[in-house]
Amino acid sequence: MHDTESDTFIYQTWPEKYSVMLKEIGIDSESKELGTDAVENDDYYSRYFAQTPRMVTNKGSLEIKNSNIDVIQIIQKG
Repeated sequence: MHDTESDTFIYQTWPEKYSVMLKEIGIDSESKELGTDAVENDDYYSRYFAQTPRMVTNKGSLEIKNSNIDVIQIIQKG
């Protein structure tokens, strides 16, 4: 490691990382525990179209405060 880098790393989940990024641009949000929101229990994509992926991983969700958007779900396709 270089001398300017910290030796301590703080583990953050994807929702926590996105919450910090949103805070930097003035959007107040709160990360939720993985699998606790109702939006995470449904199918992500329709299986009727050829271009939709079969493997999708749920990375978590964020609750946005003071906005018309209630929840943002973070998914990974591949």
